[in-house]
Amino acid sequence: MALVVQKYGGTSVANCNRIKRVAERVIARKEEGDDVVVVLSAMAGQTNYLIDLALEMQAHPDPRELDVLLSTGEQVTIALFSMAVKEMGQDARSFLGYQVPVETDSAHSKARIQNIPTSKLQEAISKGIIPVVAGFQGVSSTGDITTLGRGGSDTTAVAVAVSLDADVCEIYTDVDGVYTTDPNICPSARKIERISYEEMLEMASLGAKVLEIRSVEFAMRYGMPIHVRSSFTGTPGTMVVKEDELMEDVLVSSVTYSRDEARITIKKVPDRPGIAAMIFNPISDANIIVDMIIQNTRAGDLTDMTFTVPKGDFDQAMSIVEKTAEKIGAESVAGDKNIAKVSIIGVGMRNHAGIASRMFDILARHNVNILMISTSEIKVSCIIDEKYTELAVRALHEGFGLDKK
Repeated sequence: MALVVQKYGGTSVANCNRIKRVAERVIARKEEGDDVVVVLSAMAGQTNYLIDLALEMQAHPDPRELDVLLSTGEQVTIALFSMAVKEMGQDARSFLGYQVPVETDSAHSKARIQNIPTSKLQEAISKGIIPVVAGFQGVSSTGDITTLGRGGSDTTAVAVAVSLDADVCEIYTDVDGVYTTDPNICPSARKIERISYEEMLEMASLGAKVLEIRSVEFAMRYGMPIHVRSSFTGTPGTMVVKEDELMEDVLVSSVTYSRDEARITIKKVPDRPGIAAMIFNPISDANIIVDMIIQNTRAGDLTDMTFTVPKGDFDQAMSIVEKTAEKIGAESVAGDKNIAKVSIIGVGMRNHAGIASRMFDILARHNVNILMISTSEIKVSCIIDEKYTELAVRALHEGFGLDKK
């Protein structure tokens, strides 16, 4: 007998028929002898619908009230799912975030989990009841409803699994695992059987949409195995686990891309101590994430500074930087939203030289110009013109032999 936490995403519970199919799957697993705890997302599209409603009331919805509103999406699915299980002859009990409780800080819309007492869940399990937990939501120390941000149900599931000391956390979605790249761009993409936490973390941060970043961080910190699976098939998916020696034999395990990038360049910036802080502090204060940064020295104590931000934050970032540029006496500010980031990832890079130069050579042979570069121990990322994204992904996937078993 194992203790399994299963999380089902919005597409898996998109309507009543799908919720019933998920209930059948969960009951079958329980009848095999395992104890199962279920974490559910809201129905597909429901969160966006609720956000639209909020925007009809306020141009900038009050964060506390928005969390109260958005948390109703998961309340619907856990209630319907529990009804479906009962109708099929088993027992289930729904738990909202504050009922577990999933204790978080007070940062509305991006709360972080601090603790999950498990006595109520364990009591239900001991009685043969299937606990059904609302993903994405929690409760602050002041009793306010909080939400964890987009993809927060993944984080809820992993955190619940860790708190219960479960054997595995299964994340069910609309894909049957983690692939070497996006199959929609590269038909030869292959499903990966096992991938390390570090590789999955890089993939999640670089544009792969399979798992939410914080859920992987949680799993890596506590060594919780994650099994990424499809809720529409019974086939095994991808195990996300601790790195092993076999993983190091693979130089590159995946190619990712992100079109959610924009580039900002400040020209002829005075090259003196404190200037970088003056540029980036206001951006940080606006909670805008800066990714790559490149500084090019000019003659005469001047420099050009280029960096990337999420495309959705581009207009706000440009407004901030233009004010800063005027304050520090820079010549001008230029922006470009027509860029993309392509990356190669693999724990094998740690022990092999020449991977980056091989990547650059592949892109050069396909006439893809590199605008910016960043590296880490297990990844190399390049900013390129957006129109070459698919070409670059296919070229790198083939060039590193990822299309071959």
